[in-house]
Parts: sequence; structure tokens; C-alpha cells
Amino acid sequence: MEHKTGLEDRYVLKNNKRLRCGYTTGTCAAAAAKAAAVMLFTKRSVKEVDIVTPDKTELNLLIEDAVFDDTTASCAVRKDGGDDPDATSGLLVYAKVNKTEVPGIVIDGGAGVGRVTREGLWQKVGEAAINRVPREMITLAVQEVCEEMDHPGGMKVVISVPKGEETAKKTFNPRLGIEGGISILGTSGIVVPMSEEALIASIRLEMETKKAAGEEYLLITPGNYGEDFLRTGMDIDRSMKCSNFVGETIDMAVELGFKGILFVAHIGKFIKVSGGIMNTHSRCADSRAELMAAHAVRAGAGMDSVQRILGTITTEEAIDILQEEALVKDTMEIVADRIYYYLQHRCAGGIQTEAIIFSNKHGYLGETKGAEELLRYFEQEI
Repeated sequence: MEHKTGLEDRYVLKNNKRLRCGYTTGTCAAAAAKAAAVMLFTKRSVKEVDIVTPDKTELNLLIEDAVFDDTTASCAVRKDGGDDPDATSGLLVYAKVNKTEVPGIVIDGGAGVGRVTREGLWQKVGEAAINRVPREMITLAVQEVCEEMDHPGGMKVVISVPKGEETAKKTFNPRLGIEGGISILGTSGIVVPMSEEALIASIRLEMETKKAAGEEYLLITPGNYGEDFLRTGMDIDRSMKCSNFVGETIDMAVELGFKGILFVAHIGKFIKVSGGIMNTHSRCADSRAELMAAHAVRAGAGMDSVQRILGTITTEEAIDILQEEALVKDTMEIVADRIYYYLQHRCAGGIQTEAIIFSNKHGYLGETKGAEELLRYFEQEI
């Protein structure tokens, strides 16, 4: 009989697809800690454990690799991120516990759990990268067992993830100054597939880290193309990604007190910004050909060229047509002006917003008027 976790009917609809929800590394850590504590007191192996997540979801999770003796107990819960493209899905999250004479629950990280090396995160420098909510979940779960067993002292809990160090290279951790492993994360305890809120929270966390490190300006690329373009002459470690969330990134930069942003973006993304589109995902808006055609008209393109641009599928094709008409420079100046207008409109003039635009085929295309000034700032800071 197939084991039921309690999430069988928990799913979300994204792009007309039914996607299964999962549970966080924080939930895994708390469940493993609870099961290990039960084993330590009862001297009996535990095969499954019940736990309630912060969003009140009742879960029943399987326990793996359970071992115990007179002084310690250890076991693991396997992370299941559902249908979310989560690098940590499938990892075993271990908890090892032992009794202490001093009341209270002490939590630390072992192998595969990262250590904080920079200011700006919730944890202090040197502490294990186990976030606030997972710590609360672990504490509550172990305290519950201690109370049931009338244990007057405390417990020490060490969370480890054997493959965590390797997996962390695929996450934001290296950019955040978290070294040696993954973070134990989660706020609701449940993983919602392809959650925009989670992505935006990750962007904000990286921005907060940069702010705590004394950064006054942000160097931002929407994605991998921007990073590749930066590799030609700048320190890639100074940049961060904003994915499709241009508007939210600007909002957070204003809120956190940054002085400005330099976006380095592919024309395929930022042609949309030239029309005031602040979420550049294709499901939110496209209009790339229409916007390129409109700007080409302003630059003097004839009707035949405009019709051809409107028939293009990619912006690279549109640039080819502009190049044939010797209109790339004039059109990109207009595009840059419109990008600047809408970036400033979003922040209400609260910070400096500049952009450099490029294409994979043609390279550098244009920039806003203040972009060179910000570019020199980042070059000087290398």
C-alpha cells in the first residue's frame, strides 16, 4: 500500500497544469528531529512520524536510516519538493539528538548544512544556515517529545545533509555568503511549485545581503544571457539576477535604500520594459515585435521594414532587419529612452535606474544616458 503523506490532494494549477506540492527542508529537519527524540527516549525504531507545518498542514512522513543507542539517536527524512524544480528535492535531511542537563533546545548544523560568512542574513556570521521558522519547528517538535517523556533537561539537535555541499552550488547560497552546504529553509513548511513569491523572496534576500555588505548600487541581469555578456569585462560576482521581476526588483531596491540599479539585459527581455511591461515572462506579456516595430517607426523605418519586423518571432531577427536599413543605432537610442522612462516611472524617480542592452548575435546595442557613469562605478569597485 502506497504511503500517504497528507499532500495527496494538495496541488496548484500553473499554465493549465496540475502541479503537486511538497514539503520543505525545514519540515524534513523538524520531522527527523522529532523521530530521533522519540527513539532516544523509547529505545525503539521509528518508521514514520506525524508533524504539523506552520500553515497547519498535517503530514505523516517516512523515516529512513534510523539508528540509536543509550546516548544518541539519528534518522533522516527525504526531501520531496513536489513538482517544483528544486535542487534539494530527494536529499536526505538528518537529525541527530542527545540529551543535555540544561533545559532548552540547542540547534546546530553538521555536514552539508551551510555556514553564514556575511552579515545581512537572519543568522549571525558563523552560525548554521538554518532559518528562523525551521528552528522554531525543530524546537517545538523536540520540546513536545521532552514534555511527553517528562524530561527535565534539554536536547541538542544537529541537522546534516550528506549531499548538501555539492547541491548548494546549484542554489543562491554561494552568492549569499553561505558556505559548505545548503540552507534549511521554509516559512509555511510546504513547497508550492514554481512559486513567484519564493523567487521574489530569494531576490530580496540577496539584495539584503549586498546592502549589509555596504553596496550602494546594484548590478542586475534578468538571466544567464546577461551574466554571459558581463563575463567579457566585469566581475560576475558583483551581479545578481532578477529573473522576470523587473518591477518588484526596483520596488525592493527603493525600500532597502539603494541609490541605483544598472540593468544589463538582453533586448528580448527589455524591449518589453520599453513598453512599460515590468514582468517580462511571456505568459504575462509579449509584444516584442510590436514594440520593436513602433520604435523603428520613430527612427524612420519604412512600412515594408515595419511589416517585416511585425512578422518576426525573435528580437534577433528584428535587429537583422534594422541592420539592413542602417537603423539599429537610432532605434536603440529610442528604445533606451523609453526603458529609462518606464524604469523611472516605476520608482517615481526615487533611485537612479540605468540599462545596457545587448543581443547574443550583435552584441552591444545601446544604453540609457547614465549607464556609463554606473558602469565606471562597478569597474572601479572590482
